[in-house]
Amino acid sequence: MISLQAIGQTIRSARMTRNYSQDYLGRRLGISQNAYSKIELGKTEVTLTRLSLIAEVLEVDLIELVKHAITLNPMQLVS
Repeated sequence: MISLQAIGQTIRSARMTRNYSQDYLGRRLGISQNAYSKIELGKTEVTLTRLSLIAEVLEVDLIELVKHAITLNPMQLVS
């Protein structure tokens, strides 16, 4: 299971570390500030392509954006 809120929090933290505004990220991604805000709030699903672009703009590894957001259900590990 993937937590959109956790991904959003990680993205927000990376953005704030770099002192980038939501407006700046939105412009770099080709979306509005409002649409970008919904990503950080975990209110919208993000494609792998968009996550990759966010990681590129924030100069972080894509895995860093998602690793804390993935939780495995133990039953999924049983075949």
